[in-house]
Amino acid sequence: MRNGTELPPRWEERPLGDLFDVLDSRRVPVNARERATRQGNIPYYGATGQVGWIDDFLYDEELVLLGEDGAPFLEGLKPKAYIIRGKTWVNNHAHVLRALGGTPSSFWKSQLDQVQYRPYVSGTTRLKLPQAPMRAIPLRVPPVDEQWRIAEAVDSYFTRLDDAEATLERVKRNLVRYRASVLQAAVEGRLVPTEAELSRADGRPFEHASAFLKRLAASRSQSRGDKVTDSSTSAPSHGAPLPDGWCWATVDELSQDIRYGTSARSSRLEESAIPVLRMGNIAAGVLRFNNLKFLPSVHPEFPELLLRPGDLLFNRTNSPELVGKSAVFHGYSSRCSFASYLIRVRLLAEVNPDYLACFLNSHSGRRWIAAVVSQQVGQANVNGSKLKACVFPLPPADEQIRIVAEIDRLISGASALEHAVELGLRRVRTLRGSILQVAFQGRLVDQDPTDEPASVLLDRIRTERAKAASSPETPLRRSRPRKAVKK
Repeated sequence: MRNGTELPPRWEERPLGDLFDVLDSRRVPVNARERATRQGNIPYYGATGQVGWIDDFLYDEELVLLGEDGAPFLEGLKPKAYIIRGKTWVNNHAHVLRALGGTPSSFWKSQLDQVQYRPYVSGTTRLKLPQAPMRAIPLRVPPVDEQWRIAEAVDSYFTRLDDAEATLERVKRNLVRYRASVLQAAVEGRLVPTEAELSRADGRPFEHASAFLKRLAASRSQSRGDKVTDSSTSAPSHGAPLPDGWCWATVDELSQDIRYGTSARSSRLEESAIPVLRMGNIAAGVLRFNNLKFLPSVHPEFPELLLRPGDLLFNRTNSPELVGKSAVFHGYSSRCSFASYLIRVRLLAEVNPDYLACFLNSHSGRRWIAAVVSQQVGQANVNGSKLKACVFPLPPADEQIRIVAEIDRLISGASALEHAVELGLRRVRTLRGSILQVAFQGRLVDQDPTDEPASVLLDRIRTERAKAASSPETPLRRSRPRKAVKK
């Protein structure tokens, strides 16, 4: 029995070592440097799959490979075994198993993916499955004909699940492209009718973005104590023609405060502490309040580094594809602060922060980030000075509001569909596990009382192994000596 489940009629349970020839002694590891001098068309396999090519082979048959180290032994839905066929080479990170008695390799591969490996593996950061514990793993042995029916049924179900998963992944990618197209249309003036078009249709005047910007400059100068200057921002080198009524502006022109977050070490504290938002809390243009860390409410950088609704957070340091991701803080159940890898942009009251976030997350914003980013020890960085100087297309104030409202409408629908897709993907992965579970409980296919019982199969395997042991051993193929390299 396994996990308290009774064996179905005519089934047996035996340790893995009784059911396979273990061919680990034939394995030969060849490092990447040597393989580079031995280019060929023979696949070279490791713990979880093919890792390269080589010019010779060690095996020439169908075999089951089970990870020895580096496999996801404790991650339930991930495969731990796979099948190889034909001429192959295997290194010492995978056990090599030959199924006996005419049993299907695919049946054993599926069962090995279901094994609870915790009692058999050792190590901490990199788990290892030594050969002796592997040989002791109990496996269920149905009649051989039932094994083939189970293998065929699993393959049929998994083929359909593969198709469903591929469709869901395709929808997921399309939704990412759709989201990007919405943001790009917004910053190019193609998402909603422009204020200029509406004013002409209604026969009314409107405030051009340049006039709006001048009015903001006066407000900004008053709040900062600066001298009002009358200057217009030049278009960036890549700037396309602006829609009627728009103008170019910099982040600095529209902001009243730009500063870095706290570098204090945050942790999990009492409920009265202040959550500190970090770069991982920005995802797909919104803030997610999960995996929070905290600072004491009496921290010396407060209240200066407390967030207000409408504050924009810009991720200044991250991987090249994620640096610059931005989101607007719209409030939370408690006061919040932000960490040092984020820059807070507090805009003037009449500027819509969600529109600026839309630009920074759009294709145009990503192009600007790529143009100004600096690389530092594997991470990309866009500092506060560069962010201040960022030039972007500014619509009139009322148009900003309509653009943001339309983005919210379109993106909220896409987000609901994304959620449904993620649920579907999780169900597909769960179904794989459920199919395998019922398969090895004897409930996936019909049981035929005329099937030869597993006990007969096991007798045949014992006879097969005894006969092989008494026969002269077939010479094992060894690694070809490394050729001398002419200097």
